[in-house]
Amino acid sequence: QVQLVESGGGLVQAGGSLRLSCAASGSILSINGMGWARQAPGKQRELVAGIISDGGSTNYGDSVKGRFTISRDNAENTVYLQMNSLKPEDTAVYYCYAVIQWSHYWGQGTQVTVSS
Repeated sequence: QVQLVESGGGLVQAGGSLRLSCAASGSILSINGMGWARQAPGKQRELVAGIISDGGSTNYGDSVKGRFTISRDNAENTVYLQMNSLKPEDTAVYYCYAVIQWSHYWGQGTQVTVSS
């Protein structure tokens, strides 16, 4: 079994910053990649950012480019999401995901609320 535990969500004013963390544990032989997606009320889940283990290549959703930064600690199987210049439209439940031996795993989600 694989567990993903997120932390770092909360309430912040527009223009502020938050840092999310996600630690993977359990039966992990190799992680192909990790990342974050989010889902706002009434909307579909969307990719926020991802990072590939081999080489560290990253990708971002268009709405967060230039404001969010994803990073990873391979030794700790942990992925981070630094979110700057937050906007009210960033309000959502943020989910961590991991691709382990090409299977997808998801965390339980952490709420991020940005007030105007």
